[in-house]
Amino acid sequence: MSDRERLHGAERFLLPCYTVAAETVADEIAAASVGIAAQPSLPGLIDPTPTAVTDPHAEPMVPIAHRRIRVLSNYWHAGWEAALPTTWLRAEAAERLGHVADRLPERLGLAVFDAWRPLALQAELYHAAYDEPGLPDGYVAFPDPDPTSPPPHVTGGTADLTLTLDGLPLALGTGFDDFTALAATDALEATPGVARELRRLLYRAMREAGFVVLHCEWWHFEFGTRRWAAIKGVTPKYGPTEPPR
Repeated sequence: MSDRERLHGAERFLLPCYTVAAETVADEIAAASVGIAAQPSLPGLIDPTPTAVTDPHAEPMVPIAHRRIRVLSNYWHAGWEAALPTTWLRAEAAERLGHVADRLPERLGLAVFDAWRPLALQAELYHAAYDEPGLPDGYVAFPDPDPTSPPPHVTGGTADLTLTLDGLPLALGTGFDDFTALAATDALEATPGVARELRRLLYRAMREAGFVVLHCEWWHFEFGTRRWAAIKGVTPKYGPTEPPR
C-alpha cells in the first residue's frame, strides 16, 4: 500500500510535498535577500461575509507562465480524480502575479501549488476534508454550484502559492494544506525567524499587487473574488469559469 493510500480525510492533503522548510535554508536566504530580517509585522486580518456575484466579468483564463513562477500542480500529481495537469488564472490575476514575481528580491520567486479548480475537484477536496469530523470550518470552501456564490478557486481568481529560493519551494512554518493552527497567516507573529519574515514579505508583495489573503491559510491569495470584494469594499469581479477548450 502506498503512502497516499494509507491517508484518510484531511491527511490526504499532505502529499505530495514539494517544499523544504525555510529554516533549513535560512543562511542562503539571508545571503540572497538583503532586508528580509526586518519585515514589518502583519496587520489585523479579517474574513467578512462575502457578497453575491451579480455582474460577473467575462475575463478570459490564461495558463500561468512566467520565468520566476514555478507551477507545481499538486492535486494532479497527487492523483485527485478531477484535477488537471494545467494551472490557470484569470488574465488580470495572472498579470498581477507576474508583477509580484518580478518585484521580489533577486533569487526569490513564486511556486503555485494550485489555482483554478473545476467544481468537481472542489467537491472532491471538500468531502475529503469534511466527511470525517474534526476539521474546523474555513479550510476548504463548500462546492456551491450557485453562480452567485462560487468557491474562490472556481472563479479563477485564487492561487495557493509560496516563495521559492532559486526555484526551490519553501514551507513557511507549515507545508501546503497543513490544516493546523500554525497555517493561520499571522500564526508566527510572536515567533521570530525566517519563516515569519518570509510570510510577512509574501503577504506584502501580494497585497501591493491587489490580492487579499485568507486569514487561516498563509498560502491562499485572492483577486476579484467574493472575499476580495468584501475586504476591499467593492463588488466581486469573477463568477465561476472554465479554461478555453
